[in-house]
Amino acid sequence: MIRIAVDAMGGDYAPREVVHGSVIGAREYGVAVQLVGPPDAIEKELTRHDHAGLDISIVAASEVVAMDEKPGRAIVKKKDSSIVVATKRVSDGLADGLVAAGSTGAAAVAAQLGLGRIANVDRSAICCTMPATTGKCLLIDVGANVDCTPYQLMQFGVMGSIVSAGLFGKKSPTVGLLNIGTEETKGNELVQEAYKLLKQQSNINFIGFVEGRDFPLGKVDVTVTDGFTGNVALKTAEGIANMCKIMLQQELLRSTRTKLGAVVIKPALDGLKNRVDHNVFGGALLVGVKGVCVIAHGGSKHTAIKNAIRVAKDMVAADIVKKIENSFSMTAAGSKS
Repeated sequence: MIRIAVDAMGGDYAPREVVHGSVIGAREYGVAVQLVGPPDAIEKELTRHDHAGLDISIVAASEVVAMDEKPGRAIVKKKDSSIVVATKRVSDGLADGLVAAGSTGAAAVAAQLGLGRIANVDRSAICCTMPATTGKCLLIDVGANVDCTPYQLMQFGVMGSIVSAGLFGKKSPTVGLLNIGTEETKGNELVQEAYKLLKQQSNINFIGFVEGRDFPLGKVDVTVTDGFTGNVALKTAEGIANMCKIMLQQELLRSTRTKLGAVVIKPALDGLKNRVDHNVFGGALLVGVKGVCVIAHGGSKHTAIKNAIRVAKDMVAADIVKKIENSFSMTAAGSKS
């Protein structure tokens, strides 16, 4: 049975929503869940749910890293924090994967210090699943590295391709480099140099430059960019999705006629919501570290936590970490610059 350590104290609605989502996740996905945090607080929340027969255990941790704390300092100082203890479960082989909401920075720092980077991987990156007209696509990096080198962008492309193939069953996922145009002459020095390195990689299906509108339309499976640009793209996409939802509600409630129409099209609206709702996707993946680490949104409620557990399970089952290790052990492709 796959074992997932969950930081029960991470996020705006912890521990209540985290425990709730963990109970559902354990039941639906048949995994063993290890809830990490103050036992009394976790036990209190567990009593709210029927968890008989489920493999749910509590791992004690006396400290919590708050959202407003500086990640690096907090992780080093608070050795018995829930995120540090949960990460240690993975590094010690007592858990197969980690799920953490709350501070993205704290989860990333804890994973990088506690798990370590895979050999020959220059930087770990946050890989996010995004909705697309054709299903799902990946955006990497979305915030772990504000400044990147061309070599690091090339490595993100390789790791993103492995994740896409492993999680979504893509035989030869397409990889594109985010730019202001698709022409080879466009873009700054960073993307121009990264383009050359990505083009040299025989182990990925690199299709060249892509624009911001291309990945939502399903024109590429993996979109590579630096963490600054990726985070802006991610938050913009979330904002546009919420804007469309609000505007659609306003229009549907404008008159009696449109209200009646809303009833008729409700199943289609529910389907659309599920296709673009970040809670359904579960969380982002920290790739490049020696362990499975899924970082859920700080505002995650039980549905998002449940789905983050699903993502962690799928990552473990697909052996993504080992595949990245094997890829980078065979070759340190490209010229480091």
